[in-house]
Amino acid sequence: MKEHVCPWWLSYAFDNPLRKLFHSPPRLLAPYVRPGMTCVDLGCGRGYFSLGLARLTGPAGRVFAVDRQEKMLGLLARRAARAGLEGTIQTSLAGRQGLGLERLNGQVDFILCFWMLHEVRARAKFLAQAAALLKPGGRLMLTEPRVHVSLLNFEQSLEVASRTGLEVEARPQVAMSRCALLRQL
Repeated sequence: MKEHVCPWWLSYAFDNPLRKLFHSPPRLLAPYVRPGMTCVDLGCGRGYFSLGLARLTGPAGRVFAVDRQEKMLGLLARRAARAGLEGTIQTSLAGRQGLGLERLNGQVDFILCFWMLHEVRARAKFLAQAAALLKPGGRLMLTEPRVHVSLLNFEQSLEVASRTGLEVEARPQVAMSRCALLRQL
């Protein structure tokens, strides 16, 4: 699989007021995220969902926002500060070898992987690292854009996830997307 990472300047197109009509963070995430939870936003970009997760977890919660681009994390840090959420959101630069969150293994309640898995070359390794972060019963929401990811490719990703100990719990309806809510066994 060829590696592709969405350039930072294109992130402005994904993070605009119209998106809230289709991908409202409170509407999509509130059924799964509660105050005090520890959450991870993989491929967070400028933080569209990280900010929403932080509002849902509240000051007692923690959100680890992970991206491969320092520029994205810098933009997110500034946005979090402006929103008064810098105490809840911690940014983390992922490397080619991993997510860089091993210290959280077995401690995470919820992981969001929104429209980014198709950019990952080593899906099995990536999903295994994500699964290792989750507590027993923890959830991972995997959402991919229909325009980039075929149903066959999405189902293959779910099969890979099942080999890491994640099982499909539900298939939430998300606009313009393929989505599965996975639970750590």
